[in-house]
Amino acid sequence: MGKLLGTERYTEHRSTKNTENTKAQNNMSTEFQNRLKTLMDEYIYFVYCVTQKFPKEELYSSVSQWRRSTLSIILNYIEGYARKKSLVQLNFYEISYGSLRESKYLLYFSHKINFITNEEYRKGFELSEEIGKMLWSEITKLQNSIDYTNKNKTPIIK
Repeated sequence: MGKLLGTERYTEHRSTKNTENTKAQNNMSTEFQNRLKTLMDEYIYFVYCVTQKFPKEELYSSVSQWRRSTLSIILNYIEGYARKKSLVQLNFYEISYGSLRESKYLLYFSHKINFITNEEYRKGFELSEEIGKMLWSEITKLQNSIDYTNKNKTPIIK
């Protein structure tokens, strides 16, 4: 009986420790994801502020397109985050990353034609670079959790 009780205690301790480790990993992951969403939100406000001073004739072209692509970054990320299936999440994260690339080009274009200042360009570039690195790491982590090598060519979650 003593050994069984000892084993039960060990198993209970081990289970508690595993739960604590999982909670810590989830908290770190959540902190990372919250930081990413905060940066995305900051980038959206940046784009909305700088586009307010664009020429009126740009309202329905570059202003609209830049704002739309920038909003799409966070909206697709949030929608992907809310999905249960890893492949669906991955699809939304990749769309989010594509929207980021589109937005970064419009940042470059707006600077090139002098719609934004050097300082505004630098701020937007730094924000978009940090978002891109963080979003890419989310995509890579998710891709690495999917096994594409089975015989039926259907993804298996590791």
